[in-house]
Amino acid sequence: MNTGLNRRQVLQQSALGFGSLALAGLLSDSARADSTGGTPLAPRAPHFPATAARVVFLFMHGGISHIDSFDPKPQLTAMNGQPLPFAKPKFEFAPTGNLLASPWKFRNYGQSGIEVSDLFPCIGNCVDDIAVIRSMNGSDLVSHGPALLNINTGSGVFARPSLGAWTLYGLGSENQNLPGFISLSPSLYHGGAQNYGASFLPATFQGTRIGDGSTHFRDARLSSLTPGQTPALQRLQLDLLKRRNQRHLAEQGPDSALEARIDSFEMAFRMQAEAPDIMDISRESAAMQNAYGVDAEPTDEFARQCLLARRCLEAGVRFVQVNFSYPRNYWDAHGDLRNNHTSNAARVDQPIAALLQDLKTRGLLAETLVVFATEFGRTPAAQGHDGRDHHPHAFSCWLAGGGIRGGLTYGQTDEFGYYVTENKVTMPDFHATILHTLGLDHEKLTFRHAGRDYRLTDVHGHVIRNILNQPAPAT
Repeated sequence: MNTGLNRRQVLQQSALGFGSLALAGLLSDSARADSTGGTPLAPRAPHFPATAARVVFLFMHGGISHIDSFDPKPQLTAMNGQPLPFAKPKFEFAPTGNLLASPWKFRNYGQSGIEVSDLFPCIGNCVDDIAVIRSMNGSDLVSHGPALLNINTGSGVFARPSLGAWTLYGLGSENQNLPGFISLSPSLYHGGAQNYGASFLPATFQGTRIGDGSTHFRDARLSSLTPGQTPALQRLQLDLLKRRNQRHLAEQGPDSALEARIDSFEMAFRMQAEAPDIMDISRESAAMQNAYGVDAEPTDEFARQCLLARRCLEAGVRFVQVNFSYPRNYWDAHGDLRNNHTSNAARVDQPIAALLQDLKTRGLLAETLVVFATEFGRTPAAQGHDGRDHHPHAFSCWLAGGGIRGGLTYGQTDEFGYYVTENKVTMPDFHATILHTLGLDHEKLTFRHAGRDYRLTDVHGHVIRNILNQPAPAT
């Protein structure tokens, strides 16, 4: 006899409900996708008082040379053209020759007197608000793809949720009419959408991409938000679609992809009213646009991204990723180091300094963590006669605002910049520190998937407390 019941319904209704109980256990991972009663992006309380409410992550694709930017090496200049007096790393992307001096001078900036190269005079003028980490270490990930995934997701090998997705999962969003995580002009070349994706986290927490890194950012649009019907008619259509999808969920059980799709339709409907105004940087004064470098070359493109980032942060977006992206722009100076780094620094130096100053003037820097990072550094030894190869063994990044103690350097490399000699900062350490400023304990921010609890830092990571304004929270 055909009862009209499918296999799942038979399980649910048989053996006094024990079939349903077992089924619920099998589906428990996905059932945890929403811990806020149907509103996955609702704001959540942090684990302890936060010093940062939001993050802007300035990602420099390609690998900025640390020894030409934020880690001066006089001995490298003194021994220019000579062989390295100790062994090179076992893992190299390509062969390198003798030592290559930096083409740029380093100068002292601010009351702290931190040395920054002539590549970044505008950022140098902000150095009293910045903590420069000179002892980053990216393990042995010498290729762009794994290195990008490592800094953005915590793993260069496995598919993992991005830092922005973990942040949104932990804290939710401050504005329910905008995405909580936006990635501006991300590169789709190395690692692709994984760099702002959610992986096994509910898809609701993935980043919303604006631009793709292959075309000028002035052409980036959210064209799908253009309404084709009146709001009333759209609402009727969405309500019908939502009822059918929810009926399917009730019959088939938890499905994070479908749940995220329902949320995305609702978000898009709400965004139609607010997002176009946020994206319209022409609403900014001429003086503000000039300060960032909008409509001027070579700063225009990155200036637009930085100014939009500030507008998004001000509107309540939790995490904004601003990408200087391959293949149109990149720091991958295997040859012609001088021209590569000079031209790229000229594109980003003024906009980044303007963003820092703008946030500070508006009172937002104190609660906004600004992260400036790249996937690895570059070799002190020459590749060819005027280039530098990939170098994950030692490189520099910096942080500002959001509880960071500015005007300091942390960690050291050897006299040539080859290896970390003091206070090595691994990628789990870096991520643990970012989460800490947001009030998130990296050991407690977990998600159960495939039978185990996962976290951004896996089983590693220590907070870099020496660069923080506040002591450790009480446990």
